[in-house]
Amino acid sequence: MASLEEASEHAPTIAPRPTEDRALRVLVVAGSQRRHNSCPGLDSKARALMLRMAARLPAAWQIDTEDLGNQHGRPKIQACNACVSSSMALCVWPCNCYGPRSTTQPDLMWDLDLYGRLARADAWAFIGPTNWYGPSTNFKLMFDRLVCAAGGNPRPDLIDKKDTLKAQALERSPQWRRLTRNHLEGRTAAFFTYCDGGANELGEDGRPQLVQRKDWFDPGQEPYQDERLAYQGLVWQCRYSGIEVPDRLWTAGVFGEGKPYADDQADDMMAETDHVAEFDAWVDAFITHVALKGIVATKDDEQAAKSTTNV
Repeated sequence: MASLEEASEHAPTIAPRPTEDRALRVLVVAGSQRRHNSCPGLDSKARALMLRMAARLPAAWQIDTEDLGNQHGRPKIQACNACVSSSMALCVWPCNCYGPRSTTQPDLMWDLDLYGRLARADAWAFIGPTNWYGPSTNFKLMFDRLVCAAGGNPRPDLIDKKDTLKAQALERSPQWRRLTRNHLEGRTAAFFTYCDGGANELGEDGRPQLVQRKDWFDPGQEPYQDERLAYQGLVWQCRYSGIEVPDRLWTAGVFGEGKPYADDQADDMMAETDHVAEFDAWVDAFITHVALKGIVATKDDEQAAKSTTNV
C-alpha cells in the first residue's frame, strides 16, 4: 500500500471538510448482470470482488455494499427519459420520473435508495465486467439515471413537477444560476473493470475462431488496447459532474484468458493470484486516497436526495 506521503503527491487541493465527527463512509457496487440464486446459478466475479474489497477496507469505516445483479422477480433500473434534452431544469435531482415502491413503474434506483446511499457516502467503488467493449447494462442504466446529479433541478415545485414550458422558462431565468449545482461534487469514485481477453475463442490471428471470413476486419484496429477505456464514459461523466476519479483508481484486470468459460468462474478467478493481487493493489490505492481526503458528504446532501414523487 502506498504511504500517505506518496498519496499526497497525487491528491488535489481539498476544500474544507464538513464538521461532522463520524467514520468515513464507502459504497461498493457490483455491476454484473448475472443472477446470484437462479439462472445462471453461479456467482458473478463482480460480487466476489465486491465482497473481497469490503473485507479489506478499514474496520473503522462504514461500508455499504450493493449487488445490481439481475435477480429474478426484482425491479430493474428504469431507463433515463432524457429530460435534459428539453431543459436542464426539467431534469430533477433526485430523479422524479420514477419513485419508490411503484406498482406501475418499479425502479431499482429508488427501491434500493441508491440516490440516498450515493449522497451519504464519501467515496464509491464500482466493480464490473467489460461487455463488448463497454460497461455492463446495469452500470450504464445507473449512470444514465445519474445525469441529474450534474446540475439537476432541486426544486420540482417550481415546474409543477414536470411542466416542460415552465422548466424552459426557469432555465432561462437568473434564478436558475442560483439553483443549479453538482449535487455529488467532491466524492471520490473508483472503477475496476475486468474481462477475459477473448477467453479461448480467439485464434492465433487474433480473430474469433468461429468467424469464417476473417479478411474484412483487422483486430489491430479494435476500439482500444487499454481495457480500462471500456468504462471511460462512466469515468468522464463523473469527472464532469465534479466527482473525482483519480487515474490510479481507474483500472482493469484480466481473468480467464485462454480458458473456456466453464473454467472461468469466480472460484477460478481467485486462483489467478497475480491478477487478484492487481485488484488488491487497486483497493489499497483506494484506501490511501480516501483516508487522506477524509469526510466529504453532509447530512444536507443525504436529505436532498429524498424522493419528491409518489409515482
